[in-house]
Amino acid sequence: MSLDLPPVAPSVTAALVQGLTPRLRKRLDAGITKLADRPCVRDGDTVRIAVDDDTTLELHAPGGSVTSADAIRCGCLLAPDCLHRAAAASAAPIAEAEPEAEKEAAAASDPKPESASGSGSDTAAGSTSGAAPVPEAESETVTGEQRTAALAVYDATAAVLEAGTDGSGAVLQADLLRAAHTARVGGLPRVAASAVSVVTQLRAARSADPAYRLAELTTALRDVLMTAHRLPDATGAELADLRGTARQPYAPDGSMRLYGLFSEPVLTATGYAGAVTWTAGADGRLYTVSDVAPGGSGRAVGAADRAVRVGDTALSHRELSRAGLAVSGATVSPTGRLGAGAGVRAVRAAGAAWSEAPLDRLWQVPVAEQVSRALTGGDGLLFLDVTLTGTVREAAGDCLLADCGGLTLRLAAAHDHPALPYRDNLRLLATAPATRLRVVARLDPSPVPRALLVAATHPSDAEAHVDLGLDRLQHADLPAPATASTVPAGSSPVLPDEAPLHLLRRRVHQAASAGRRVLAFPGDSAADSSRLSRYGFACAGDLLDELHASAADRSRDVFGRLVPADLNRFARAWLAAAHYTEEVDRALCAAAWGAS
Repeated sequence: MSLDLPPVAPSVTAALVQGLTPRLRKRLDAGITKLADRPCVRDGDTVRIAVDDDTTLELHAPGGSVTSADAIRCGCLLAPDCLHRAAAASAAPIAEAEPEAEKEAAAASDPKPESASGSGSDTAAGSTSGAAPVPEAESETVTGEQRTAALAVYDATAAVLEAGTDGSGAVLQADLLRAAHTARVGGLPRVAASAVSVVTQLRAARSADPAYRLAELTTALRDVLMTAHRLPDATGAELADLRGTARQPYAPDGSMRLYGLFSEPVLTATGYAGAVTWTAGADGRLYTVSDVAPGGSGRAVGAADRAVRVGDTALSHRELSRAGLAVSGATVSPTGRLGAGAGVRAVRAAGAAWSEAPLDRLWQVPVAEQVSRALTGGDGLLFLDVTLTGTVREAAGDCLLADCGGLTLRLAAAHDHPALPYRDNLRLLATAPATRLRVVARLDPSPVPRALLVAATHPSDAEAHVDLGLDRLQHADLPAPATASTVPAGSSPVLPDEAPLHLLRRRVHQAASAGRRVLAFPGDSAADSSRLSRYGFACAGDLLDELHASAADRSRDVFGRLVPADLNRFARAWLAAAHYTEEVDRALCAAAWGAS
């Protein structure tokens, strides 16, 4: 998609698609493709698309995103019920709530929580624009409205799973967005955000976005189906967790001394970009400062040189990652995000190297303990001392091999976008085996020890560090070259990955990509089921059999015509298989790191 369009609220897209006639709905996907080739001009808060020589389509986004259907105007004869408006909304990024850093007032004097937004990724309890206020006192049981909303999200997601990425065009996406909006209005922000994430992944898949990953679509589908499935019968604390929170409170935290740790770029498939800087307090607790807003790779690269929004400091994100802050009147969210209210004061202070107190204590925590924390809902960060040993080929590209206290570890790029230097930096590091590094990485749960590398000490200066998503290493930065080893794909040491769980995982991914029909073709899964059983995965074999059976379950009416497939049965079978593989992968991950 080549159009530079502002984000559009899910409710707007859903309303415009719903207003189309059945004939126009059938033409919607073709209309989106055609619109992408038309000239587009941005003038302040307005984007104009020349539909043809005589017709102009306008999108008005005074706050950075389109929040009402009236803000999309078309000059054609069929307007306002024309195809062009719905096509533009469907082609645009999905609007989310902007980061609360710039929205937060003085939280210390106003206890009312502000809107929450993920700092580096889409959060499970995140929010989208058009969010309704969450009631201060919520029921201990699901309301009738919430039950209906959860079932609607489940059904819409099941329809997407049935169709696969190729069949989930703009109409099915709009149905899911409509269900997500209803869920959000009904006080279910978690499942609403998960549903929006599914639509985002579908659009990335259908547009051949190089950042698209099938595993991420599978995860998004699993999360929304699991949450919607559990909601109707949940009570108490479980219900509160499944509902999620659309607003995140900021609590006063007095004065604090912070030490810059590292910065990383943010570039999401939902059209948001920027940077997040991680800092640590004197006690080792982590805090973040973010600058995330609508934008693309250019903003992700440039945000590191923008001033951080904490008090009156003029430090950029890049500078803060190597310096310190003295903050008074601080406000902090439960996730460690620093507020930027009017009462916050901050001045530059001395930083600390990773080998100095208080930062060095982060690397003193046993690796197994760090992995256990990451697997049970932590921030996912690992602080490791490693020695580079070579590279290994994977489907997504080469990754580094490193020794970490006797453990063979794979270090992969944290993001594959070519505008970000992650992969280029990894290629350079691969030419310097035997180099000892202190690194910050994000756990990537898999049956082999694997993590995504985000920052590392400078190869030739252990007292400095490199933000691998923002800084570019040069050959001159590397120590004297040595002979690197390369481990071909499939020749790595025998680890839990050799267990045949991939036989079930592959079918889960195939269904997420190609839909139910890909598993309905004639075939015999008995051999795969038997192999799973021989390796002690009898439950996986049963799940695989049910997945195939539910996909092929089609009956006929009295006239011999095929009746619609039982989407609920297939969705339940797929969800059970996806949940099982996730839990086994987590167990194998913990075992691989010695954290079990």
